Amino acid sequence: MKIIIGLIILIILFAVGLTLGIQNDQLVHVNYLLAQGDYRLSSLLAVIFVAGFVVGWLVFGVVLLRLRMKNTGLRKKVERQHRELEELRALPIKD
Repeated sequence: MKIIIGLIILIILFAVGLTLGIQNDQLVHVNYLLAQGDYRLSSLLAVIFVAGFVVGWLVFGVVLLRLRMKNTGLRKKVERQHRELEELRALPIKD
């Protein structure tokens, strides 16, 4: 359900951005490190938005992968400790 609501919000934001972008034909002069150029403001904002979205997902993917690997290691450790505990419980008690 959360995914559907998030997807609906993303589609609404995209539609609003597209509507505002269509109405804005202003040219913007961009001077970046290697070159410079004149671009439409709406196109420039769209490219920057998509680039930020992709970078965000890449960072999220790396963090998620690292957490899953850590979680797998911790599960193995807990399983090993559980087996050791069961082996200790199986030992006879000396009086």
